[in-house]
Amino acid sequence: MGSRASTLLRDEELEEIKKETGCEFGQITRLYSRFTSLDKGENGTLREDQVNFRGFMRTLAHFRPIEDNEKSKDVNGPEPLNSRSNKLHFAFRLYDLDKDDKISRDELLQVLRMMVGVNISDEQLGSIADRTIQEADQDGDSAISFTEFVKVLEKVDVEQKMSIRFLH
Repeated sequence: MGSRASTLLRDEELEEIKKETGCEFGQITRLYSRFTSLDKGENGTLREDQVNFRGFMRTLAHFRPIEDNEKSKDVNGPEPLNSRSNKLHFAFRLYDLDKDDKISRDELLQVLRMMVGVNISDEQLGSIADRTIQEADQDGDSAISFTEFVKVLEKVDVEQKMSIRFLH
């Protein structure tokens, strides 16, 4: 299984993914094998949103536990994908659907609907969205900026809550 994955990924690709994500070669080849089993079209992407393996690894890297940074620390390199700052940017982008650097009430409602489905009424969701924006919005523009998002989450252990021990 691991040998098939390593023969399909070039050594340069493996090295680039390792450097970019902080994952070990064994983890990368195991995940590549799993990725290819999900690639039903056998075209190197996951059909629904056309995520290739490298994008898949970059997304997963955000969820590596912070202590994994110690193994792959590069003082001259970019900030690790699983740093607090990058985890917050990743989470913010999940809500900022139109990529305008603000989370509007409509975007918040769309994400809440995706998360809870039909288990909560539209009226309740609207109330949650309104209250969330009211509590987070500091500049009065009826939206949540990244700075406001970070401020709301400053006492939350984002590093722990956005970590999954799936790569060990």
